[in-house]
Amino acid sequence: MKKNMGDKDRMYRAIAGVLILLWGVSNANALGLIGFVVLATAYFRFCPVYIPMDIDTTR
Repeated sequence: MKKNMGDKDRMYRAIAGVLILLWGVSNANALGLIGFVVLATAYFRFCPVYIPMDIDTTR
């Protein structure tokens, strides 16, 4: 996996992932799993959705 996510994008995703995950846990909602996916993309610095759209925020 080639990294396609820059520092700002990674920071925003990490914050959003934590907030979504906490919201899902506090409301006992399965949508909190989306927060886990967002955190995983921030951790690996790779977003598979960026590939078809030819987006690379590392520039």
